[in-house]
Formats: sequence, C-alpha cells, structure tokens
Amino acid sequence: MSLSTTLTDTAQIVTVNAERIDAAMAIQFKEDMRAETEGGHDRVILDLSSVEFIDSSGLGAIVAAMKQLGGGRQLDLAGLSPMVEKVFRLTRMDTVFKLYATLDEATAADGR
Repeated sequence: MSLSTTLTDTAQIVTVNAERIDAAMAIQFKEDMRAETEGGHDRVILDLSSVEFIDSSGLGAIVAAMKQLGGGRQLDLAGLSPMVEKVFRLTRMDTVFKLYATLDEATAADGR
C-alpha cells in the first residue's frame, strides 16, 4: 500500500495513496502505518481523501493503527468521502476518531 508522510510543526500527516482499504490491503496497511508512524509527533492525521471504499477489515486496520501509536498519541482522520464517512458513522467509530471534512480543517485544529 502506498503511504506518504508530511511533517508539520504540530502533526505528522500520513496520506493514503489508494482508492480502497479492504481485506486485501488491511495487513499491508497496518504494517506500513507502523513503519510510517514509529516515533514522531504525538498527533497523526490520516488523510483519506483518495480513499473511496473501506470495508470492515479496513476499518479494523485503522483502529489497529491507532492502537499501535500507544498512549499519549492520537490519530485523527481527514478528507473522508461520503461513503467512507458513512461507514465510520454507522459503526459509531466517529465517537472514537475525530473526523475532519478536509485536511486543511484537520491541520488548522489543534487536535485536542
């Protein structure tokens, strides 16, 4: 899975460069997220603006990535398409993650 990282003064932005996070990609996503976020900022913003589809395996992989960050670090989500956002709301994962409509909104927020 293709992930890219950008560092700002307050956060690490990890961009998913794929249209899907599904069962076929979930394990690779978790491994790549671990590699990208090892050490680094306390706040990680996952930019999902290219993702058009996510299934339960993909959702589980994002939850696992959040848990891998450990205590004191947080994972926020940005740029969710309507279909992806619907999955997060239907599963009540919008109560676990902070969801931002755009990456700009996420970076403007302090994350707390």
